[in-house]
Amino acid sequence: MGFAMRLIIALLILIFAGLQYQLWGSDHGVRGVWRMSKVTAQQRTENGVLTERNEALRAEVLDLKHGSDAVEERARSDIGMVKPGETLFQVVRARDESGQDSQ
Repeated sequence: MGFAMRLIIALLILIFAGLQYQLWGSDHGVRGVWRMSKVTAQQRTENGVLTERNEALRAEVLDLKHGSDAVEERARSDIGMVKPGETLFQVVRARDESGQDSQ
């Protein structure tokens, strides 16, 4: 083999090694694909949770728009409203001298 052939083979080996590094070692190769797969899986999980929350909120909004029971329940629980003729009893726990609720 002549010098030119050895030079071409050495050059091809260097190019091959560089391509292998880009494929396996860089963020634009296999490692980047693995990382993005993990990020995608995490995002899908988070999207599922948020979708469930959105569906619950959507159902609550529809109930508030079309049902008086939901409005009444909200008024009773959030601001303590009572119907005429009802009596509201509020239980307050006594505090001991340290400021803690007593059992």
